[in-house]
Amino acid sequence: MIIDPGHQAAPGVEEAVRKHRLKPVAVVLTHGHIDHVASVVPVCGAHDVPAWIHPEDRYMMSDPEKALGRSIGMPLLGELTVGEPDDVKELADGVKLQLAGLEFGVSHAPGHTKGSVTFGLPEAADIPPILFSGDLLFAGSIGRTDLPGGDMAEMLDSLARVCLPLDDSTVVLSGHGPQTTIGQERATNPYLRQVAAGLGAQEAPRRGM
Repeated sequence: MIIDPGHQAAPGVEEAVRKHRLKPVAVVLTHGHIDHVASVVPVCGAHDVPAWIHPEDRYMMSDPEKALGRSIGMPLLGELTVGEPDDVKELADGVKLQLAGLEFGVSHAPGHTKGSVTFGLPEAADIPPILFSGDLLFAGSIGRTDLPGGDMAEMLDSLARVCLPLDDSTVVLSGHGPQTTIGQERATNPYLRQVAAGLGAQEAPRRGM
């Protein structure tokens, strides 16, 4: 399963597929921003696999400028082939995706975008539970909420609903930056601490990244 193939990701995907003799079965997207979907068309096309995205972010694959509040024609990461792959499937909150022999739980987590989602893997054997958080939760911070579709109140609600109930051992693999754990973020992340304390968007700390 390939998550969020961003700008110029296709060569790295192909190298990993060859090196480890893998067979991609799907591309899944935490949200529709161009830095997470720029290589969806070539990656899906090379392996004849579907792309999964929440319906509220689907338009971003074909209209990335609108998603970023840019005017049509402004430079955007160089020359890109934007659009939808041949097969697009839509995600919904609470569904279980059976892919590559694994079961991924999908949680709708708006705030960064209206259609942001996370993907969760339960604990298995010696592997701790994993959360692919997209741009919901980073090590020490959260995704920005000042782009079209962003909303701080929704972001804090998603953090409280999706992240706070998880076990401290859950490994967080985010859309940007190093991996972390829910326990580390519960103890140190000012936004997660805020929602744990029951504070609202008016008390949100200034985002530092």
